[in-house]
Amino acid sequence: MSATTQDGATAAAPMTDEERLAQLGYKQELRRKLSGFSNFAVSFSIISILAGAITSYGIAMTAGGPAAITLGWLFVGGMVLFVALAMAEICSVYPTAGALYWWAAALAKRNKAAWAWFVGWFNFLGEVAVTAAIDFGAAITTSAFLSLAFDLEVTPGRTFLVFLAIIVAHGLLNTFGVNLVRVLSDVSAWWHIVGVVVIVGVLVVVPDQHKPISEVFFEVRNATGFTFTGAGFYAVLIGLLMAQYTYTGYDASAHVAEETHDAARSAPRGIVMSVLVSVIAGFVLLVAITWSIQDYEAQRGTELGLPPAQIFIDAAGQSLGTVLLFICVVAQFFCGMASVTANSRMAYAFSRDGALPGSRLWKRVNPRTGTPTNSIWLCVACSTLLVLPSLWNTTAYLAATSIAVIGLYIAYVAPVFLRRRRDDFVPGPWNLGRWSAPVGWLAVVWVGVICVLFVLPTGSPITAQTFNYTIVAVAVVVGGAWLWWVVSARHWFTGPRQNLAGEDPAGEELAGEEPAGRQPVGD
Repeated sequence: MSATTQDGATAAAPMTDEERLAQLGYKQELRRKLSGFSNFAVSFSIISILAGAITSYGIAMTAGGPAAITLGWLFVGGMVLFVALAMAEICSVYPTAGALYWWAAALAKRNKAAWAWFVGWFNFLGEVAVTAAIDFGAAITTSAFLSLAFDLEVTPGRTFLVFLAIIVAHGLLNTFGVNLVRVLSDVSAWWHIVGVVVIVGVLVVVPDQHKPISEVFFEVRNATGFTFTGAGFYAVLIGLLMAQYTYTGYDASAHVAEETHDAARSAPRGIVMSVLVSVIAGFVLLVAITWSIQDYEAQRGTELGLPPAQIFIDAAGQSLGTVLLFICVVAQFFCGMASVTANSRMAYAFSRDGALPGSRLWKRVNPRTGTPTNSIWLCVACSTLLVLPSLWNTTAYLAATSIAVIGLYIAYVAPVFLRRRRDDFVPGPWNLGRWSAPVGWLAVVWVGVICVLFVLPTGSPITAQTFNYTIVAVAVVVGGAWLWWVVSARHWFTGPRQNLAGEDPAGEELAGEEPAGRQPVGD
């Protein structure tokens, strides 16, 4: 397509979303209904400062204390912003639902299929784990709310039943169609923003007393059980999991790119802005909550199972505190719904390329709703299996958060690493210019740090009930993916497959190489 400029010259007309998708080898199957704001809202809802920062607050109360909660949030937020910026630049070139594993295949110089395979499995593991952690966290918060409002005793069994009700509801909402998800995601973004304003306002005005501001930022607490030299610093590092876990899921903007208008610009903006807004709003929220702590030890060991719930009650009274907790309950429900959306789109795209067992089933799109219904329920089932250990392991939630962080961030940074090794990368409409290299390498280094940090022991003594099974879950999935690759998949998995006849595959031209013909991306 072309257009005539004022001086009579012919210039290329802007490429439509469907044309860009066709250039990547895919026909438009999902319904393109999301605006730029809706794309941002999906990622912002999954990050959800009223979910991750609330449900994992107790992690940092135990490991690191106020310093890990407030300054740790800012430090981790800055590092995550580097990761988001580097991802967004790649997303602008390849706005497809496959996202991370697809980018890896397009950017790898050699062994393209292997890169796509392992990045895809890390992404799938992380997506399932983050959905499990979000909805289990929502169950913990909802159980605390039910305890306060209806005097219902909180037990592991009841919390698991609440989790089942929540995740099934999310599966049903996603099944109804992308229009409903779009509306609820837009509502969710505003609910989070207004909710933070209300909670902060109440915690600033209502309490009779507040912690000294110096303690809010610099006090270190260590209740991990570790007593070796430097245990306090170790505790702060472990406590960074609270922030790092909350800053997950913003790859959703890329996974719903095939459903977003002007995806080459809107999806990258959605990735970056969801993180940036979360850093600012989350910092204000966490400072207000930490400033309002009335009795640190009593609120850290609350019987409600959720320290912020007890902080709300002690600082604002039971009635008003219950209202603040209800704001979090609704926000976390929205968060889990958006996470199932992103998880199912990744599973759909990975199945479209034949990488999941039973791919023919999971890649089907419901012709009535335009959604990958089967993939939605696959993700619901896998997340439920990951939460089962909560019935007997007290660190199940912490482990799920660690699995989510490691799985997702390896998938996030692998394409960034591959992009840094290519001098022939052609940037898209949204790019970092001369800042691309330093931002990309900082992102790679930071992910390397957290992958080591969050498999370390989180408490002493180490028992069957307190064991951090993150390394086991990651090893099982990675080991299974590796075994399947060696025994079978390397003979037939060729990477992203086009479903539009006559198109060049997997963005080879966009990566700066000559077209590879009509073969899927392979070794």
